[in-house]
Amino acid sequence: MKKSEFKKLIKPLVKECIQEAFVEEGLLANVISEVVRGMSVQPIVEQKQAQLAQETDAKFIKEETDRRNKKMKETRRKMLDAVGTNSYNGVDLFEGTAPLRGSGTPNAPVQGRGALSDVEPGDAGVDISAFMGNKRVWDTLMEGKK
Repeated sequence: MKKSEFKKLIKPLVKECIQEAFVEEGLLANVISEVVRGMSVQPIVEQKQAQLAQETDAKFIKEETDRRNKKMKETRRKMLDAVGTNSYNGVDLFEGTAPLRGSGTPNAPVQGRGALSDVEPGDAGVDISAFMGNKRVWDTLMEGKK
């Protein structure tokens, strides 16, 4: 018997056996239920991993901030020790100082910068009131334009 003849003879028998196993014996229902059960578990695992990653990031940011604050305090102390406590009559040169407000945070997206972004909000700036009422100053400035 040739291979092609044997294939023609056996193929319908195998097909019928597989169909009986899947449909009549409930094998197809078992396969489908296992696939559905496997799919329903997967998103829960991903959500827990994402939540764990967020908690880890928040914990890392807090630890990094604490570490930087501790390092800044240590640096201030070392600078005062280097200058000497007797210098400046024991006055703490860094008392009441704060880090720059525009220093940003690690891994934060860069924001747009305006013309006065580097100036502290409480900075009084330059007093220009003397220029406003003095006509002679303006006349002198205008002479250069003629």
